[in-house]
Amino acid sequence: MSRSNVSLPASQTLDEEDEEADEEDEEINFSSRASIITTSSPTTTRRLYSARTSEVDLRSRRPSRMLLNEHSSLLANQDGLQRSYTSEPNTAKPPFPDRRNTLGTIRLPRNHSRASSWGARLASAFTTDTGSGDAGLAESKASLFADERVWYDQFTSTDWVHDSIADAFRVRDLRARKDVRGRIYAWLDGAQGWVLVALVGFITALIAYFVNVTETSVFDIKEGHCQGSWYFSKRKCCYGEADCPSWRTWGNQMNVSGVERKWIDYVAYVFFVVLLSIGACLLTLTTKTVIPSAFSLSTLDENLGADCQKRVDEGDVLNMGGDVSLAQQLNAMPKSSSMVYYPAAGSGVAEVKVILSGFVVHGYLGVRTLVVKTLALVLSVASGLSLGKEGPYVHIATCVGNIACRGFPKYNHNDGKRREVLSASAASGVGVAFGAPIGGVLFSLEEVSYYFPPKTLFRTFCCCIVAALSLKFLNPYGTGKIVIFEVRYLADWRFFEILGFILLGVLGGAAGALFIKASRIWAKTFRHLSAIKKWPLLEVLLVALVTGLTSFWNRYTKLAVTELLFELARPCGDNVQHGLCPATGADVLEVVRYLCIAFIIKSFLTIITFGIKVPAGIYVPSMVVGGLMGRIVGHLIQYLSLNNPDWPVFSSCPETGGPERCVTPGVYALVAAGATMCGVTRLSVTLAVILFELTGSLDHVLPFSLAVLVAKWTADALEPLSIYDLLTEMNSYPFLDNKLRPTFTSELGDITPKVRSHRVIDISNSPLVAAQNLRQKLDRLHHAGELDGGLPIVRHGVLVGLIPAPDLEFALDKLDDEETASCLMATDISWHDGDENEEEHQDPTDFTPYIDSTPMALDVRSPMDLVFQCFVKLGLRYICVLRDGQYAGLIHKKTFVKYVNELESARET
Repeated sequence: MSRSNVSLPASQTLDEEDEEADEEDEEINFSSRASIITTSSPTTTRRLYSARTSEVDLRSRRPSRMLLNEHSSLLANQDGLQRSYTSEPNTAKPPFPDRRNTLGTIRLPRNHSRASSWGARLASAFTTDTGSGDAGLAESKASLFADERVWYDQFTSTDWVHDSIADAFRVRDLRARKDVRGRIYAWLDGAQGWVLVALVGFITALIAYFVNVTETSVFDIKEGHCQGSWYFSKRKCCYGEADCPSWRTWGNQMNVSGVERKWIDYVAYVFFVVLLSIGACLLTLTTKTVIPSAFSLSTLDENLGADCQKRVDEGDVLNMGGDVSLAQQLNAMPKSSSMVYYPAAGSGVAEVKVILSGFVVHGYLGVRTLVVKTLALVLSVASGLSLGKEGPYVHIATCVGNIACRGFPKYNHNDGKRREVLSASAASGVGVAFGAPIGGVLFSLEEVSYYFPPKTLFRTFCCCIVAALSLKFLNPYGTGKIVIFEVRYLADWRFFEILGFILLGVLGGAAGALFIKASRIWAKTFRHLSAIKKWPLLEVLLVALVTGLTSFWNRYTKLAVTELLFELARPCGDNVQHGLCPATGADVLEVVRYLCIAFIIKSFLTIITFGIKVPAGIYVPSMVVGGLMGRIVGHLIQYLSLNNPDWPVFSSCPETGGPERCVTPGVYALVAAGATMCGVTRLSVTLAVILFELTGSLDHVLPFSLAVLVAKWTADALEPLSIYDLLTEMNSYPFLDNKLRPTFTSELGDITPKVRSHRVIDISNSPLVAAQNLRQKLDRLHHAGELDGGLPIVRHGVLVGLIPAPDLEFALDKLDDEETASCLMATDISWHDGDENEEEHQDPTDFTPYIDSTPMALDVRSPMDLVFQCFVKLGLRYICVLRDGQYAGLIHKKTFVKYVNELESARET
């Protein structure tokens, strides 16, 4: 693939004359700065000529700690500098005068303040802040070097290699102590992970209990209230009585002359649906977050109609010569609109998946999001909208895991280790949602986790078991069970039914794929209306109004989604009789007609509900749509068996035993429910296990698995992307799918941008670089959107190191006088041939602790498959490119992700 066909970041298209002028200026500054530096003391000489700063110097440069809150970075520096959220790169604002050039700095609004909150103070209250950790780090220069790094900031990528190395230093220092106290410390360190996941599982179960109990009571308020105990649900008020005088409907409560009671019930039902939906939306809107336009994202919630933010190329806007200042070039670039998103909206599964892959989003897993989403979820589920609470449980549980990590320094100070806990937390969310702990483990492994080592698998299992046991003791459903519903099939399936199960797999996969296409069309048409884009509450109001008006008259659209799915899946028997149990074959068609109406209404409501600004899951609603379809197919096969018992295909059926003696429509409903959910989410093994845990029937594992398998094949053929993959793609998340295997026809050099002077730090003439020049290079990176990029350091064309942009900004912010300061950028300067007395007058700021002297590098002729594996398996941020040993460019992960997406799009078209 030629270089001209690849879309590259903005700053790679600057004018050549400007580059030459910048190089000449830099060379003059390097020479002039180096010529006036002399050595004042032996200590200064050692600092200048050593690869690492001294322990005393590093310790003096370490600032005081701070209290962290939900807006603090996911990798909170152990040094913990407090700052207002004014700059995007992962840099902490030091307690020194900030005299940097503010040209083009990307600013965030004041609502991103990192001031300590109540949640942060509560977390810190359980954490003992001693100096033992600092003393241990002081024993090793390498550990100090690792600790000097700054934390990850907003919308940057995690450096998995750095985190792994930092944890290795920590473990090495921990195991260096051979005394009894050291062994106790090592044992406590190993126990932190188990205590943490157990705590996360228990808290997640408590939240699930609160949501389940509360939403059940609030849900029934749309129909009436319990006399004497208004907060009781209808089931708790009546205790299974058919005729319940204690339950008062609104028609019985309000007698209006000349108006039938059913119309009063109808108006009250619509009123409460709208009221609860608006309440959920208003709570969700309190989490509104506005992000500057420098980030090439569309949104961070489930809005398929969000506008894509396009990065503006500097070279496409200006064609200026070397006499034009940097301020004029950057200020002349057009400004696009800011991005707005709501962390509490939607299910959050796609965003959790992206965060676990190494993308940093502050506040998305914080205390505020946790509290607001939990309360709003109760209202949204109780409103009767076509949504579920199972997806948001994943987000809520991940929030719990992220907050709990703050009390455990081992995970709080290492972003890679933290994500192991987040993987376990997401699994516990599914475990409490479906009452399926094994399914939760498989969900984390199959769907959301990006890095899942064997130790994480075992801890995830522990977290899910603790959550399931806690939910068992809490007993939220009053049945002594942890599953959302439990069905038992006594009769085994017959061989001829395998054709029906395959048919349901095809129909379920097709329904899931069509749902994705329909949701995208709806988002691109209706949600692009100016009024809907401007007022999200208006869309929620309209959807709630349509839901209330259409759902009241059909029993199977009026029921809660979990209760409806249970009624669709359970079999008929001597002790179980409901509206879906026809007495004779003649009644079957009437049931089918009733179900068809419910299927059409529920499908439409699910499409228009997905993506509105309330907490909403898609798991159970998709299963309900599939369950209605499967029950229809099951009843049709049942009708054929009852009216044509002499057909050879039905010869194995018994002659007596009631309408379900040959076919059990409930099995078809559950099989189709799993197939449809597979078509929407592309979960496979997880779904089969969840369905097994819901039924406890080993006999029906094969039909479940077969339908899921066929559904995935069908859905992949019709729509390659799952609903969450579609969100990831349309919202431009920097997610590199480790399950994807693209076909490359090019080499690394084909996508490597040309080396630009403002993209490298050249120390060929002097190891000292003017701070102002570094600030200008940093500003260019920021305006190109590469907040977590880096500047390679070259000497005579040879790559000798790389300094990450966030670390560079952190170091520059600590300078007392940036205008006149010069910075040491060489980790080993024994090669320098300058005069020995040139260091007498000034002691330059040593930036060597921030420099990566061994960055990952590949040759330009490296195959793209190797590049792909390096980014996926190693979790790199960027890869340096060499040509015959000389530096030839740098590829950032986000640039490579964009290239892979464009390659896949071109292949599909």
